[in-house]
Amino acid sequence: MTTIITYGTFDIYHVGHVRLLRRLHGMGDRLIVGCSTDGFNKRKGKSSVMPYEDRVELLKSCIYVDEVFAEKDWKQKPKDILRYGVDIFAMGDDWAGKFDYLREYCEVVYLSRTPGVSSTELKEQISAY
Repeated sequence: MTTIITYGTFDIYHVGHVRLLRRLHGMGDRLIVGCSTDGFNKRKGKSSVMPYEDRVELLKSCIYVDEVFAEKDWKQKPKDILRYGVDIFAMGDDWAGKFDYLREYCEVVYLSRTPGVSSTELKEQISAY
């Protein structure tokens, strides 16, 4: 069984998220997602439109996601990889190179993002109305 792990805020859940999760699911047998908590986002200088609990509920409803857990800290990734028996760590290519240190635990893959779709762009469009 091949286990994939990814992380994200997943704020303003959109088609780019769905396409990423579908691609990740297609790479293995089990997809596990770490969803950034509101507290962790605050420490990163980010804010979410939707609270953590709502973002988790949306992720759990996705047919491509097998399990969701809280991402509370940058440093937890190696422990998560070992705890879940992860084979592949995957992130969007906007993070390329940032997680190469995890190669000692599993394969690391960076996937291209869906062109023209991002939570940041959606927030800007909504605020323009």
